[in-house]
Amino acid sequence: MKDLPAENISFTDFKLIGFYSLGEWRPFLCIPFFLLFLLAIIANYILIYLITSQKSLHSPMYVLIGLMAVVDLILPIFFVPNMLLSFLFNWSGISLTGCLIQMFSIHFVGTFQSTLLLWMALDRYFAICTPLYYHKHMEIPNFLKFVLPPVIRNVLLVVTMVFLAGRLSFCATNVIDHCFCEHMALVQLACGDISVNNIVGLLTAFLIPTADFVLINVSYILIFTSVFKSGKTNMKALNTCITHIIVMSFSLTFALIAFLSYRIRNNLSPSSRVFVSTMYLLFPSSFNPIIYGVRTKEIRETFLKFIKLQRY
Repeated sequence: MKDLPAENISFTDFKLIGFYSLGEWRPFLCIPFFLLFLLAIIANYILIYLITSQKSLHSPMYVLIGLMAVVDLILPIFFVPNMLLSFLFNWSGISLTGCLIQMFSIHFVGTFQSTLLLWMALDRYFAICTPLYYHKHMEIPNFLKFVLPPVIRNVLLVVTMVFLAGRLSFCATNVIDHCFCEHMALVQLACGDISVNNIVGLLTAFLIPTADFVLINVSYILIFTSVFKSGKTNMKALNTCITHIIVMSFSLTFALIAFLSYRIRNNLSPSSRVFVSTMYLLFPSSFNPIIYGVRTKEIRETFLKFIKLQRY
């Protein structure tokens, strides 16, 4: 039986070799990444526990913060354990199916970080700009009008992106210079035309995190205008808004650098690109609960009471 031509062979197994250029220093990366992973798990678990166990934190704003903590708790689980095993034992193999499942999980859950911030911004807008109708707006039937469109958008874009990636043939190499199956890290290995994949990836980047960021800023401009016009210094509201802006700015900056680094000629080394890509997922998951815990008075006070109770 004759061998098939190389161009007809499509790899179904891949190797993830992120940070491979570090050589003998690569295993030491497990220390900082494990500590960040541990911080994400512990901090988000504590935040979820505080919000679910304290009736005073059952208002819509804190429920949304709790949902953010759930997302931040789940997201690192999809890729950090595999990274640590790769660093320590060089276990880097993954099937194409496993790669696509990981890609879908990371990008789908990751999109909700910015979408939840958008919902939080809407919550603050209704609370500050239309306080008399706040409870009416936040009733589940009414709030679903604002929840469902972003969810449908996220599902359609991420499913389309992953589906198109799964239809590609990979005949050149099966080595992915990354620590997890990021969309463009896999797609750039394809031996066919990837222009459609590139466009869908860009649309996903700009129609989800970037669009959410723009809408959040519009809502905050309206909030700040309303606060200043009223002549009241609503510091609680302003602190909450500033917290959201801090979280969103860090996440979006890392995400856009990661997305655009594959498409715009730049001097980023492969290891730098992998680091930025990892940070736009892991950094928010690790530090979101700390930022919210420190800057949100009610959560901070509840946590301090919890610590005091544990001592006795």
